Amino acid sequence: MAGLVAEILARQADPTRPFLVGAGGTLAFADIVAAVGPDLSAIAPGDVVALVGDFEPASVATLLRLVDARAIIVPLTRQTAPDHAYFHEAAHVNVVIDGGAVTRHPQAGLDHPMLAELRARGHAGLVLFSSGTTGRPKAILHDFEPFLARFRTPREALVTMSFLMFDHIGGINTLLHTLFNNGRIVVPSKRTAEAVVAEIIENGVELLPTTPTFLRMALMSGLLPRLAGSTLKVVTYGTERMDEPTLLRLCEALPTVDFRQTYGMSELGILRVKSEARDSLFMKVGGEGVETRVRADSVLEIRAANRMIGYLNAPSPFSEDGWYDTRDVVEVKGDYLRVVGRTSDVINVGGQKILPGEIERVALLHPAVELAAASGGRNPITGEHVEVLVQAKAGETLTREDMMRHFRAHLPPGLQPHRVRFGEVAVGHRFKRL
Repeated sequence: MAGLVAEILARQADPTRPFLVGAGGTLAFADIVAAVGPDLSAIAPGDVVALVGDFEPASVATLLRLVDARAIIVPLTRQTAPDHAYFHEAAHVNVVIDGGAVTRHPQAGLDHPMLAELRARGHAGLVLFSSGTTGRPKAILHDFEPFLARFRTPREALVTMSFLMFDHIGGINTLLHTLFNNGRIVVPSKRTAEAVVAEIIENGVELLPTTPTFLRMALMSGLLPRLAGSTLKVVTYGTERMDEPTLLRLCEALPTVDFRQTYGMSELGILRVKSEARDSLFMKVGGEGVETRVRADSVLEIRAANRMIGYLNAPSPFSEDGWYDTRDVVEVKGDYLRVVGRTSDVINVGGQKILPGEIERVALLHPAVELAAASGGRNPITGEHVEVLVQAKAGETLTREDMMRHFRAHLPPGLQPHRVRFGEVAVGHRFKRL
């Protein structure tokens, strides 16, 4: 036996010990060696395989076996089923594995030169999709060989909850990091505050990788104090911008837990990050093979050795010399930086450029506000004006006058919102704000 399964198997102290546990069952490397999951004998090297699942035993075992079959893997979740036809077309899928069934879908004339290049290398591949917040999701193609290289350096292995999704770079990163370091993964039965808190306590979870949106929801639930004194050591948060009021509330609720920011993107992978402090949003971004620079307009650019091959359905986002425009606007403090917004979200009010994150930060200072989302609205005089959607805490009542008084007390006239609406701030299946 050779390949990824053999490589990780050699790192296991006990191949019969389950490395994956959850309501859907358990999985040990001995099970993978015994070929648990669907029959993959018909999968040829270079087949583009859509694997529909989650961090459940059959899906994880199949993912690892597909790498050894040198397939190009497109992990998908059942939550995104309405978009699967688009994903299949964009990634040139010719095999679908769903619920153990293997179905071949020949698509003559839909090949792509990047897929041909990967097949010529004889390597497995990975296709991930962008979140699609601007336009249709982009199909991001990685060569699995350099993608795996980052995991071969030994790191600390903790009992980790696989909160991030099966189709997300962060979820794949958590899986491979834990496997290469002989750790254990706990799969939550549901991604709700109640289930996550209860199962962290029940299973002795030490590391929770999650999103700011979920952490805000957990604060709203009032359940976080139950984790004080538990085995939980580290909470990592990423995929979207964290706000300072929420981070400070988290640090107060769980004083012995280390909160660490993560940073990465599907195009470049998850990068090495060092937070300035558990209660700080400033971080260092880098690691081996990674360069960063901040442009005059405060936008962060990154050049990384282990980057994607390219988009299968969009032009390359890299400059001629390999720099990637993250579109993140950052504040710099010595060697540290803090993400303050996205260039695509900037609101232009009569020539004054306003970042929604600053308006949202102020909104969250109000003791009755749970969530806030700022955006630009059309204005016949200034071009745009600031609008804010406010979600009040349970049991609280807010009026437009309440919020406008609050904004006048904390913001200069040019930044004050023109319109305040009340409602629920929408959250997607990846637990990111929409």
